Amino acid sequence: YIGSIFHYLLSNPNQSGIVAIVVYPMNALINSQFEEFDRYKKNYEKAAGKDFPIAFGQYTGQEKEEKREQMRENPPHILLTNYMMLELLLTRMRERSIRDAIYKNLRFLVFDELHTYRGRQGADVAMLIRRIRAKCLHEVVSIGTSATMVSTGESATQRNEVAKVATTLFGRTF
Repeated sequence: YIGSIFHYLLSNPNQSGIVAIVVYPMNALINSQFEEFDRYKKNYEKAAGKDFPIAFGQYTGQEKEEKREQMRENPPHILLTNYMMLELLLTRMRERSIRDAIYKNLRFLVFDELHTYRGRQGADVAMLIRRIRAKCLHEVVSIGTSATMVSTGESATQRNEVAKVATTLFGRTF
């Protein structure tokens, strides 16, 4: 999914605002993936000899206010967060600029570790996804990942099980 997001952003260099949101269930995963994005940035800059044209940032409860203020003033193309913070970003007045940047520009909504969103938490996430998609100006590509959702049975059965979960969570047929 990162390749698809990067391809879109590199093919649309004048794109502004939050084009992709990547949601992780734990801040430790966000930190790890932020390091991966930073590695992509450094590799690009080393190979191309110019600045990385894609802005990314993480917005969780662990960032200092100065970093949050920078993202409110200039929202990144890719936002890494968790579902609770995403909910807060859409409802708090001081994050209005981020919320507006999401609704105006979002093209990709990614949920990593899809298998973790079950029960009440899954219902909360499903409603959050529906609220976001209902307010976005553009069609949003929904992406879910999981390495452990289904690990037994035939390949076709595995795909059907994953598709059922994704359909329920994202509110679209997979």
